Amino acid sequence: MRHWPKILILLLSLLFTQTDVAIAGDDSLHQIQVLLISNNFVEKTQAVSLLALHSHPRTEEILKAFLEGELYYRKSDKLLLIAKKQGRQYSISDALTGDELGVVKKREIKKIRSNNALRKKIRIVLARKELNSVDPTVRYQAVNAMLGNPDVGITSQLQDRLKLERDQKVRNILELALAITRLEGGEKEDRLSAVAAVSGSLEPVIRSKLESIVVDDPIEEVRVAAKESLNKISAKLQFYSFLETLFFGLSLGSVLVLAAIGLAITFGVMGVINMAHGELIMLGAYTTYVIQKAMPEFIGVSILFAIPAAFIVSGLVGILIEQTVIRHLYGRALETLLATFGISLILQQAVRSIFSPLNRSVVTPDWMSGSLEINSVLSLTYNRLYIIFFCLLVFVILFLILKRTSLGLQVRAVTQNRAMARAMGVRSSWVDAMTFGLGSGIAGVAGVALSQLTNVGPNLGQAYIVDSFMVVVFGGVGNLAGTLISGFSLGIANQFLEPWVGAVLAKIFILIFIILFIQKRPRGLFPQKGRSAEG
Repeated sequence: MRHWPKILILLLSLLFTQTDVAIAGDDSLHQIQVLLISNNFVEKTQAVSLLALHSHPRTEEILKAFLEGELYYRKSDKLLLIAKKQGRQYSISDALTGDELGVVKKREIKKIRSNNALRKKIRIVLARKELNSVDPTVRYQAVNAMLGNPDVGITSQLQDRLKLERDQKVRNILELALAITRLEGGEKEDRLSAVAAVSGSLEPVIRSKLESIVVDDPIEEVRVAAKESLNKISAKLQFYSFLETLFFGLSLGSVLVLAAIGLAITFGVMGVINMAHGELIMLGAYTTYVIQKAMPEFIGVSILFAIPAAFIVSGLVGILIEQTVIRHLYGRALETLLATFGISLILQQAVRSIFSPLNRSVVTPDWMSGSLEINSVLSLTYNRLYIIFFCLLVFVILFLILKRTSLGLQVRAVTQNRAMARAMGVRSSWVDAMTFGLGSGIAGVAGVALSQLTNVGPNLGQAYIVDSFMVVVFGGVGNLAGTLISGFSLGIANQFLEPWVGAVLAKIFILIFIILFIQKRPRGLFPQKGRSAEG
């Protein structure tokens, strides 16, 4: 019992100590709130510095809200709020507790203003907090945010982080950030080593720093070293610019191949100039649109259903065209051209009547959105990457069909010598129908791919019909390999010409080149053997 007074005194001392800490904590938060509400930006900067040091669990949320312009206070009691606009009203929550406080009108709250210097400081503070995250992606983004705003005051933190860092990607950017801080000042040797460390880096902030050094630095050796680094960076930029142009050329070429490969089959086997081929592409694109409308909750997989559906729809329409019109006009190329041109107008008007003349937008699935970032100056969009792979897949499947199936054997027989094939028992009329249906179905599949790159409209196919014929003629009528090579070649050539002469002149130059080429090689790059060659 004699120890009770001591125990009681100890408990009371602990209680008062905790109360003092709580009061101190409340006082510091109250001080921060007063500074934030102030109209003085110096005081607001002090508030940000205090928040950076405070242990309150919601400091990061408050700083992010401040950075995004969502930090407010209530006029009636000066309560700090995070407010998000909902129409003409604002949904508010207590900034310190996170409790939802309902919806208020604009006149009941006031926004806490910031300026560029304050936003810069907030970004650095947030980056410092995220520097020790367990997620390497968060650490990388934190250091990356510091690159454009190097702060000598955080050099020691960066060095400490570098000693602990195990992720190589984060280590590289940490070393880059430290080199930038050394570029800002220091001894000549340190600055020369920093210039050497950033040599070849493609980060825009590095180029900016080196350019300023070349112009303003008082030390000639540093200026010369910076100039050499800039030359290395320029060489890398040219190389990656070439790769980017090549990628866009391949993506355009893959679209041309998809649009032309079906035409190459029908033109090669039957000699039919199908001016309605573009409208068959259009039907495939509209099929994609209809399936997405029928499956609004499954956009991600709708395109996988659209591919076979577009093949079937365009293929059946192609067979119908062949059976009702084209089969009566074989051997009369001009009449098939005029007839299919009329069919193209009918299909366009039918689409306008059903879907209206307005363009329709097809949603790109999440797995096709975004881009693959190679570095800070080169990124490859996923939708174009998928279309390139899809084009190659369609080519391989079609090649196997023509080389490994009985239909393919009969198609090749009719292509090389129709009369002999018929004498051997091949039903040439059935082969013609199936071939036209196959080519039309592939045109529909091309429409699915195009729906991911452009709006779907009644005139979609018209933009590709002339290019498709150019690809077929340049590559060699009826030759799949020629169509693939010519499609990619024309796509790449167009992309390299456009920056120099513009889009219209680029197409004109390519057309002139093909005309001159056909004068020398009338049957294209890879002439078709057999009946087509003899004709």
